[in-house]
Parts: sequence; C-alpha cells; structure tokens
Amino acid sequence: MQIQIHKFQQGGEFILLDVNSGAVHRIDAMIFDLLDTFDGSNDSETIETWKSKYPASEISEALEELHELIDQELLFAPRIEVPSTFKEKGIVKSLCLMISQDCNLRCRYCFGAGGTYGSRSIMTPEVGIAAVDFLLKTTPRKHCEIDFFGGEPLMNFETVQKVTEYVRRKEIETGKSVKLTLTTNGMLLDDEKIQWLNDNRISLVLSLDGRKEIHDAMRPDSHGQGSFDRVVKNFKKLVESRNGENYYLRGTYTNRNLDFTRDVLDMFEHGFEILSIEPAVLKNSSLALTEKDLPRIFEEYDRLSEVYLERQKSGHGFFFFHFNIDLSNGPCVAKRLSGCGAGHEYFAVACNGDLYPCHQFVGREKYLLGNVFEGLNSERESLRQYFRESHVLNKDRCKDCWARFFCSGGCHANADLFNGDIRKPYELGCEIQKKRLECAIYVQTMLSITESR
Repeated sequence: MQIQIHKFQQGGEFILLDVNSGAVHRIDAMIFDLLDTFDGSNDSETIETWKSKYPASEISEALEELHELIDQELLFAPRIEVPSTFKEKGIVKSLCLMISQDCNLRCRYCFGAGGTYGSRSIMTPEVGIAAVDFLLKTTPRKHCEIDFFGGEPLMNFETVQKVTEYVRRKEIETGKSVKLTLTTNGMLLDDEKIQWLNDNRISLVLSLDGRKEIHDAMRPDSHGQGSFDRVVKNFKKLVESRNGENYYLRGTYTNRNLDFTRDVLDMFEHGFEILSIEPAVLKNSSLALTEKDLPRIFEEYDRLSEVYLERQKSGHGFFFFHFNIDLSNGPCVAKRLSGCGAGHEYFAVACNGDLYPCHQFVGREKYLLGNVFEGLNSERESLRQYFRESHVLNKDRCKDCWARFFCSGGCHANADLFNGDIRKPYELGCEIQKKRLECAIYVQTMLSITESR
C-alpha cells in the first residue's frame, strides 16, 4: 500500500503533507499523534487508542476537521495514476550541448574526468548547428531549450556564438522559441563575452563552491593555483551588468564542508542573491559523502532553513533554489512522475554529435542513443522507452516513498553509477533529498504564515 501522508516536526512546528494532493497542513501535537492511528475510516479505534492522553470530545472534534479535509481531497487523496498521454513516446524538449569536453579548472570532485568525459575534444559549429536542426525538426513544441555545457563551454566560445546566431535565425524562420542557458566556471568571462551573453539573452548558471578556502581547495586551476578571487571578480561584473537577474550561483559541498551554511552566506555576502548548493556525488573518493555524514548534513539543513527564514523576515533575504517549492500549484502530473525527462525528452549531445540520455551519461557507451546527423537510433528505442517508463510509480524504492512527487525518482545517472540500474535510486541522495524537502516545506509554510499576517 502506498504511503499517503507524511508528518514531521521541524523548527518546533508539526507539519503534515498529503502525498497525492501535495497539500501541506500545519497541525497541532494532538492531530500529529492521532495520525499514527487514524486512516480516514476508523474514528472509534482512534478515540479508543488516544482517550487516555486527550479528552474524547477533543479527539472527536479533531476527527471532524480531518474528515472535512478528506472530503476536499486534501487528506488521503486518491492515488495518482499514470496519464494515458504519458504512456506514449516522449517528445524531445531540450538538449545539452557538450560544447567543450575540456576544462581550465581541475575540480577535485568532478564527475566528468576533469571535464573531458574520458575524451578531450571540442564541438565544431557544424555539430552544434546539426543539434539545433535535430531538436527543431524532432519536437512539435513551440518552446524548447538548449544548454551550453562542458567542461567549460567558454573554452569554445566560437561554437557558442555560431550556434546562438543560428538558433536566433531559426526562431524567426520557424516561429519557435528556444531558451538558451550556459554553465560556466567564470574563468574566461571578460567584458566582451559578458556583453555578448547579455545581448543574446542567455541565462547563466555560475559555478562557485562557496567561501574562498573551500573553493580554492576544491577548484584549483590547471597550474594548481586557487581560482576564487578571479572567478568572484568576473561573476560580480556579470551579475551587475544584468541587474542581478537571469542567473543563479551554484555551490557544491563534499565531506570537507559539511558546514555549508557558511558557504551559502559567504556567497550572499559577496553580492549574489540567487543561490543553490548541491551535494557532490562521488564513488570511491576521499571527498565522498557517506551514511555517517547524514546526521551532520541534516543538522546543517536545519541550520540553513532557520538562517534563511531569519533573513527573509528581516527583509534582507536571498533566493535559495531548493527552498523554493510550490505548495499550491506544483508541476503537472507527468513532470511529477518523471522529473528531468532524461533519455526520452532530454538528451545530451557529445562533441562528435552522439546522443546520450544526459550529460552525466556521456561516454557510457551502453547508453548511446543515436547521433544528431542520423537521428535517434531505432535499435535503441527500447532503451529510450525504458527511460520513459522509469518513473516513480515503476520504481520499487520510490513508489512507496512520501517524497516521490517532489524528487520524481532522483537522478538516473547517479542510480546507474551506484547500482547499475536507473530504477534503483542512489539511496544516500534520497536521504539528503528528503531532509531538504522537509526543510523546504517548513520554510514555505512559515513564510506563508508571515505573509498572511
């Protein structure tokens, strides 16, 4: 039987999540206890179980309130079924172009073999343009996305420029709209590139690991020198040039900076207000997060959520990506089931034009799905369909998890890395994600109370 509710305590509050509807309720200690017994149909049993702790009249009154929520399908809501349209083949929506399988930094936790993904190379404009044609010819959608990624894509700025020019021309010819995003470590940003990125409306993901001592230790350049001062200077210039919009700054934590609230605050104090920080996913590394780190990680997310609320309430807050969840009108059912769409709606394009489920699969040859020049390989259709059907209701460890419709089953690439099967989630990542979600639900609940006053 699928889990229908999740209740937890955070910051002195009692919070209830109805899993299928996504409704969040702030409750009291008595209802928190009653829900250990109450399942929507056993009022007498619930009263009998708890009458020694609470007056029967108060229990009855509480159960009436819970039944009202049930009638509104905000508690014990009906299970979500896979929509019929989702069972069909996926529609390609976005591509990740591996513009440069090379990098000018040597991040100690890099999942991509120093940005090379096992084969140092750069993408030619011809391959990039063929990728655009593949996307626009394959998708019936008016709105789609292309991410410039690497390695460090600004090491191959010529291809970025030519592909962008081609995209803007094709938008006019086809009537379609393509959102362009570029992820950069900031080392090669200068006035000319910044102006060009702004003029061409390119969203930016900026990589900075956190405070100087952590960033320099984790992100030396190719000569072994720290990169923090150079990167921060360039990022500040860029963010100021676009009035603090259309970017976000992404940090990373390993077991060397489990006090990552300090890193988030340091990034904010350097003038960056749109932030995230991600756990590094590593296997067989001295920097890897392990199960023994979980209590410390949970403690740190508790700390970050309280600091975040304090800053928001004081009027000096910042945007933290993972606390910004929508508790009223979340993603559509298909998105809640499948997440990023890797392998059926989203593909990565290697420098030679080969197609993979996402950037983290590049170089894992058993996941090669085709090429932008020839299209998707019909012989790999069953693999693409396997990705499409690998949603939360088809994963044994996900279908009974309370967080299933928020995390959408987690990252396929991480599941493959640790378990050799995209349907067997990376369990350490699951535990971190669930804690982060509890903090996010708590934060949004408390902010909504503040706003209603």
